[in-house]
Amino acid sequence: MNANPRQHRSVTFSQAVEDSPSLARLTELVHDSNARLKAIESVIPATLRSAIQAGPIDGETWCLLLSSNAAAAKVRQLLPVIQTRLNDKGWKVTSIRLKILITRK
Repeated sequence: MNANPRQHRSVTFSQAVEDSPSLARLTELVHDSNARLKAIESVIPATLRSAIQAGPIDGETWCLLLSSNAAAAKVRQLLPVIQTRLNDKGWKVTSIRLKILITRK
């Protein structure tokens, strides 16, 4: 008997993204979220920037991931300026959610 062994084909991440519309959309959203964070960098105090990460985008809602409650409290005060900056840059953002990243020790 000559069984045909299953052949596996290696693909690069870029090839996988090209072959999958859902992966392509996810990659696009990640790039968009990172671009938004870059666009608001100048309105965030330098000492606070390392505490913020770009989060998921859900329609007109964008999420920022924060390293602490203190960082979230400071960013909450900047939300009107951040939202205005994003809208001025062409992103339609009607709300920004803040989420605290929990680190396990």
